[in-house]
Amino acid sequence: MATPKEHIEEIRRKKFSIGGEVNPLMEEFHLTVKMLSAELYAKDVHFLMELIQNAEDNEYPSGVNPSLEFVITSRDITGTGAAATLLMFNNEKGFSPSNINSICSVAKSTKKGNRKRGYIGEKGIGFKSVFLITSRPYIFSNGYQIRFYEDPCPHCNLGYVVPEWVEENPKLSEIQQIYGSGSTLPTTTLILPLKADKVNAVKQQLSSVQPEVLLFLTKIKRLSVREHNENPKLNTVSAIAITSETNFVKRKNIDAESSTLHLSAQGDKFDNECIYYMWKQKFPVNEKNKVERRMEEDEWVITLAFPYGKRLQLGTTSPGIYAFLPTEMVTNFPFIMQADFLLSSSRETILFDDKWNKGILGHVPYAFVNALTSLVKLTEDAPVSSLPPMFSFLPVTSSPFPELNAVREEIKAKLVEENIIPSESYLKQKFFHKPREVGRLMPAFWNILGKAKDQGVNLNNLSNHGICVLSSSFDKQEYDQVLNFLGVGQVSNDWYGKCIQSSDLVMGVSEDVYLELLLFLADNWSSKFSCTDIKNIPLIKHMDLDGKVALCSINGNNQRVVCFSRHDSWLIDWNREFRCVANYFLMPQSTHIAIRSCWKKETLLHWMKDRVKVVEVSDYAAVLNYKLNGDRKLAIAYAHFLYHSYSKSYLSAGEAASLCSIMPLVDNYGQSNTRRNKILVPANGSKWVELIGSNPWTHEGYIELGEDYLRPGNFAGQTTTGVQLLQFLRSHVQASDIPDITPPNAGIPAFSSPLTKQNAFLLLDWIRRLRISGIGIPQRFLNCIKEGSWLRVTMNGSSSYGQPAQSFYLNDSLGKILQNGSVLVDIPLVDPSFYGESMLEYYKEELKTIGVMFEYAEACSFIGKRLMSLAASSNLTKGTLFSILNFIKFLGESFLPLGSFIGSIKDGRWLKTSQGYMSPVGSVLFCQEWKVASQISSIPFIDQDHYGVEILSFKTELRLLGVVVGFNDDYQLVAEHLKMPPSCPLTSEATLLVLACMRYYPKSADKFVKALQHSKCLKTDSGFKSPVESFLFDPEWGSLLQVFNGIPILDQKFYGCTILCYKAELKRLGVLLDFEEAVKAFAELFKRLVSTSSISKDNVLSFLLCYRQLENFSHIFPSDLWKCIREEKWLWTRLGSHRSPSECILFGPEWESIAPITVLPFIDDSDAHYGWAIHEYEKELKSMGVVIKLEDGVKFVADSLCFPSNPCRITRVNALSLLKCIQILHKKEHSFPESFSRKVSQKWLKTNAGAGYRSPDQCCLFDAEWKQYLKPTDGPFVDEAFYGLEINSFRKELNAIGVIVDVGKGCSLLANNLHSLSDLVTITRIYNFLAEFKWEADAEAGRRIWIPDGSENGQWVNPTECVLHDKDCLFSSQLYVLDKHYDRKLLGFFASALGVKSNPTVGDFCKLWKVWESLEHQLSSGECCAFWVCAMRHWSLKTEKLLADCLVKLPVDSGSDGILLFDRRDVFIADDLQLKDAFEKSSFGSIFVWYPQPSLPALPRTELLEIFSKIGVRTISESVQKQELSVEEGVEFKQVKPKDIYIDKALAKLILGFLCNPALKLEAAKRYESVQCLQNLSVQETEEPIEERYSLSLTSGEIVNVRVSQMIRWDRESSILFTQRLDRSNGHKNLLEYATHFSEVISKGVLWEMEDHINALAELIRLAFLLEFNEEAVGFLMKSKNLQIFMEDEEFLSAAFPSE
Repeated sequence: MATPKEHIEEIRRKKFSIGGEVNPLMEEFHLTVKMLSAELYAKDVHFLMELIQNAEDNEYPSGVNPSLEFVITSRDITGTGAAATLLMFNNEKGFSPSNINSICSVAKSTKKGNRKRGYIGEKGIGFKSVFLITSRPYIFSNGYQIRFYEDPCPHCNLGYVVPEWVEENPKLSEIQQIYGSGSTLPTTTLILPLKADKVNAVKQQLSSVQPEVLLFLTKIKRLSVREHNENPKLNTVSAIAITSETNFVKRKNIDAESSTLHLSAQGDKFDNECIYYMWKQKFPVNEKNKVERRMEEDEWVITLAFPYGKRLQLGTTSPGIYAFLPTEMVTNFPFIMQADFLLSSSRETILFDDKWNKGILGHVPYAFVNALTSLVKLTEDAPVSSLPPMFSFLPVTSSPFPELNAVREEIKAKLVEENIIPSESYLKQKFFHKPREVGRLMPAFWNILGKAKDQGVNLNNLSNHGICVLSSSFDKQEYDQVLNFLGVGQVSNDWYGKCIQSSDLVMGVSEDVYLELLLFLADNWSSKFSCTDIKNIPLIKHMDLDGKVALCSINGNNQRVVCFSRHDSWLIDWNREFRCVANYFLMPQSTHIAIRSCWKKETLLHWMKDRVKVVEVSDYAAVLNYKLNGDRKLAIAYAHFLYHSYSKSYLSAGEAASLCSIMPLVDNYGQSNTRRNKILVPANGSKWVELIGSNPWTHEGYIELGEDYLRPGNFAGQTTTGVQLLQFLRSHVQASDIPDITPPNAGIPAFSSPLTKQNAFLLLDWIRRLRISGIGIPQRFLNCIKEGSWLRVTMNGSSSYGQPAQSFYLNDSLGKILQNGSVLVDIPLVDPSFYGESMLEYYKEELKTIGVMFEYAEACSFIGKRLMSLAASSNLTKGTLFSILNFIKFLGESFLPLGSFIGSIKDGRWLKTSQGYMSPVGSVLFCQEWKVASQISSIPFIDQDHYGVEILSFKTELRLLGVVVGFNDDYQLVAEHLKMPPSCPLTSEATLLVLACMRYYPKSADKFVKALQHSKCLKTDSGFKSPVESFLFDPEWGSLLQVFNGIPILDQKFYGCTILCYKAELKRLGVLLDFEEAVKAFAELFKRLVSTSSISKDNVLSFLLCYRQLENFSHIFPSDLWKCIREEKWLWTRLGSHRSPSECILFGPEWESIAPITVLPFIDDSDAHYGWAIHEYEKELKSMGVVIKLEDGVKFVADSLCFPSNPCRITRVNALSLLKCIQILHKKEHSFPESFSRKVSQKWLKTNAGAGYRSPDQCCLFDAEWKQYLKPTDGPFVDEAFYGLEINSFRKELNAIGVIVDVGKGCSLLANNLHSLSDLVTITRIYNFLAEFKWEADAEAGRRIWIPDGSENGQWVNPTECVLHDKDCLFSSQLYVLDKHYDRKLLGFFASALGVKSNPTVGDFCKLWKVWESLEHQLSSGECCAFWVCAMRHWSLKTEKLLADCLVKLPVDSGSDGILLFDRRDVFIADDLQLKDAFEKSSFGSIFVWYPQPSLPALPRTELLEIFSKIGVRTISESVQKQELSVEEGVEFKQVKPKDIYIDKALAKLILGFLCNPALKLEAAKRYESVQCLQNLSVQETEEPIEERYSLSLTSGEIVNVRVSQMIRWDRESSILFTQRLDRSNGHKNLLEYATHFSEVISKGVLWEMEDHINALAELIRLAFLLEFNEEAVGFLMKSKNLQIFMEDEEFLSAAFPSE
């Protein structure tokens, strides 16, 4: 055997022709090396992963712990000048000669096809990847010392693969020194002097080795990285040493195993370890997922790693997918996936689009679910509390990869159907359920349950309320994401009620836990429990009538109210006193104490306000008040309760007052009253009885308290005196007495007669109290006092009793004066000698209140009223009048005040005037100043004829009485007595007086306006007119009124200049004197004339002149007139009609170019109308809206467009002018009317290509952009030669009217124009244009394709008649194949734009098949395959129906005659191979449907046969007719024992075991009945063959008969089993054939009523037959199939087969 060095020399000599003969394969070597170089540098290869992968694929000696070590050093041990060298040490078996041969070749790895043996490398680069970092790698292994060169060898011109023996540099001693002098060098060492530009990259890769790199490597158990430098401070690579150890392996079943792997990492950045639960499961590879790179693989092995604790990771993230080695894919999943994925060349990611990988990912959910189930459920001794952390492996977080999210969703879908979630049972037994079958509890309730269980409450029925309760160990916030992912929700709100009701959670726990339960309900009431049945569950503790603790529901509180109060002991005593009449019950004392000390007392009390009555004494009292039910004794007790509660400060003052205001009171009749207005103290000893006698407040709702309130009382252990209670009632229910009571609104009989002095002072004191309190005295009561004769008075020295309202309290001197002035009146004075001066002074205000008079003025008024009373009975005489006037004169001369006397008489109607008797006030003493006023008024002048001239001597006294003396510009009086004379008009003086009255007494203005506004009282130049018809002339705008005749103006000569001083008053009367009013009148007249077309030429010119003058005075027409002028039709136009200014145009030079193609409303400036003079008012017309410039009137062009019938008459200038107008309209953002759009869409644009005149939407504007694709003659482009280059400046305007200017928008137009073309070059150019802009046909006109016939001729065809390709060349006579005529880049256009199919469809193939049927065409295999591949590729229900309806004949392989088409009714599927053999051996020939041989990947046999079946092809087994067993005549049978052919106890036991399967649900009796048929069998044996005969009827009427060996037949009617003798010497085939027939016949005979299970039982019987029904073998067979029999079955067998 050659030495390693000799082996290398041989390779150099023989393989690479170095120093030897030329190798004839050198050319091949050059090519493969060139390919290697291209592949090596084209891929982004991670060299370190390639080396680790190679090490994993290496073979290791037994007893060795495989390891891989990387050491990088700055020493140049190779002498190549490298700045750094990487050494790799591997303790593998070492390189063999075959390995050396392989490494000196390309793509000839020794690992090819050995993936099943554990090799993980791909067929690719492998070791050659080291050339990425080194140009000269060295290998030291098993005596080999070689190196390779990246550069071509000078001897053979090849690189990479030519080995060279290394004599020195590096030396083994140097390698040993770097590795460690104290350690033995591993078998294999790679030395890689690094390229200068790769040093940093290599160090980066070494420092970034993931600690989990060994996780899925089955061989390498240790990997280390370190840097070796003489000065350690120069080290920059992070050292790491990773080791893995599998602790134990536990096989679960035949396809899966689990293990625990311990991974540790120590180094500069690590000193950690982690345990991983590993799950490995195998899955068969689906045929549809196989790929060329994995064709030899028939199973996927998926491994999942679940880290316990923190993963060993470098950085913040770790790879989530491994293909034996880590990728760079971060999945966000808490577990790691490993499988034989196909990777990108860089190993960074898996190929998601690859069907191999899709198949693996499709099985990951199955593996995950099995792994998790194993973790959770099969750890028997693990407590439930240890299970939840295992669910942290669920992928609750989405992955950045959509394909992995699909895996995540599938995992979720499968887990929700698994019984995997533990429930809380409080038992040792663990129970698991589907996620949707369990529910979560709120944490607070878990706390309650925990404490309740500690206090002895039984909670074993926790999961008996409609849903299982999630384990408390799992039901924690830290698992929220996991539980939400699985869809585990909360239990229903009703569940809590059921749990509380079924458990002793209320009465069976301490008060603290009870309160915690109530707090739980309080915190969640509004959000969860308010609408549940919890309100009907007994929850609330209370003391019942017997003093025991009882429960009631929250909903039941409507009948029995449970109360909580801080004064519970107080209320308990009184509640007994009131016999619980309010149906209120207090909570137990212990519960009260617990609530008061509760840390969430406020929360609980807040909730209890709505659920349990949290009552204060006031609340209790309020409810109690309404429950007394008129009980007199309870009402009295209630008053005592309020008194004591208030005394003890249990009630505030406000609460006591409020309660007292509504409490029932017992009146003097002993009745309990709740409705009252006021309360009187009991009559006994009251002041009101002393003054009034009887109760006058009865009708006002007052209650007179009964005498019960005056008696002492003893209630609930509390004592009260009558005085205490009455004082309480006085202060809180306002039980009142005089003077503290409000008087009644009624008369008091006691006041109609004299009162004693004491009662008079009591009455005055009452009134004084009311006054001070600000309480009003009821009117009837006050009147009764004022008018009652109870007050002691004196008149003329004598005493009597009189009314206070008619009495005076005056001094003597003043009385004497009044007596002297008027002897007609006696004055009654209050008797001071009776009442006392001091008391009268003390009650002075009260006396005034009741009507007693104190003042001189009141006395005068008293006298005056007496006089007026005389006047009321009869008119005052003339003499009496003068007496009054003389009395006034006397008072004035006596220097006494006159006001009171005059005030008492001046309003009386006792003075005679021209208008009858009147009061002095308002009467007038006539004089000449009143003459004009008398013409327009009815003033009441004093009747001087009656009183004579003497009346004139009392002017001063009359003036004091209110009589008007003298005019003194008293316009008010005139206005108030206005009375217009019946005859109008007014004189000028009267008119001016009216205006003066309006000015100086403005309040009268409306009165004058009403009287005069519509009467013809004003003189105008048109006669007398009403004010509203008249104008006051104004020099500035008067000319406006002169444009038309008929507007009236006031006659200033008649009224004089004074009239101009009263403009405001005239305006108030309605006279029109403002410019705006004049304008309005002018506008009305203007409109009227316009409506009758009565405005003449002179009117128009006069108005324009007036308008010019008004502008000089800055008068502006109001908007309504301006609107009228602009909108009314008063200007005559050339169109022969009047138009408004805004509808007219004043003709000018700008309008000449557009006029020929429009009908415009020009103002008629002919001599017959306005003439040229109208142009002098251009400015005025423009301001009125007349259009002057073209720019302002382009809208008329849009409305008035009118093309000539012959478009040739439209000149270039006309067209460009129109486009100019459109341009202006665009700038103004004017919208075009529908009429313009309709007119402009006529054919008026001149185009190229002989298209003539076209409408805009049928034209395109050719420019440089179009020029890239087309020529101007290729379509209907606007004729630039006719319109000139200027036409291009109107691109936007042309686009607006429909001309296509954008290249991309002209597709449809050019496509629709194609039909007029026949030049292939032009048509192709247009097709390329359409393809460039991705045009799609939108009209039938464009859906045509030109099929050339030679260079010039051709035809337009429908796209449905075309196809892009015909790769099988079958459709040349049926379809137009486009790839024969057009360039390939146009084919995609035809497909997308015109819907041309890429290949013939199933329908096309069906039409072709019909042709083949009609021609009786013999098909080639290619033709047949093409048809059925198409059918399979497009298979659907529609395809199935199409083939079933279309195909009459189907293919049959006739052997040498090729493939023939037969009637499909005579073609069959060979589902029974025995029958197939029998019919093929017959003389009839083939009748079985064709399928390709060998099977094609695109046409699998099974799928093709399924298609045949779906379109109506029958199977041979269902088509034949089976005849009776044929036994030849004369054949002899002999009877044999059943056990001779294994019909014995063993067979019966096997059958019974099969029938015991729970899925069959067979009772014992039924099982035994099935087996008993074997006991009665008679077995007849013969040497001759036993056969079955089958016949097949064809459509031709012919019948084909065949025979098939049967060997055994069971005649059930006669219980005879006919059998052909078994000759075991005929070999295995004969034995197997007999066993098969035997098992089928026995199985059918036993299970004839259960056909679905016949095959399963037959399979068992056949296997047992071949084993000769060996007892041990049959026993193992039954166990392997989970079959067993029971004790009763054993007894049956013993009885049925006693001898066995």
